[in-house]
Amino acid sequence: MTQEVQQTPAEDATLAAYRKSIDNIDAALVHMLAERFRITQAVGAYKATATLPPADPAREAEQIARLRRLAEESELDPEFSEKFLRFIIDEVIRHHEKAQGLTS
Repeated sequence: MTQEVQQTPAEDATLAAYRKSIDNIDAALVHMLAERFRITQAVGAYKATATLPPADPAREAEQIARLRRLAEESELDPEFSEKFLRFIIDEVIRHHEKAQGLTS
């Protein structure tokens, strides 16, 4: 009778390698989101000085459709990608409204 030795997740080299890659991707996502929000903050300031509306529903619809297509091509659930983008867009609009003094 042989006993199998169970490894803990911390000892599993394969799992550790996967987790390292996930950690790197998470860091890249945070940096990309930070850069995206720096740019959208500038857009919000511009819209405020140019008296443009904080939201652009036509642009949002185009972006959502484009990213749904990209998600499908990348074998990512398009529903998930739309929810993720909608979350980001809603936050950007909130920042734009704040820049225009429409919210506190």
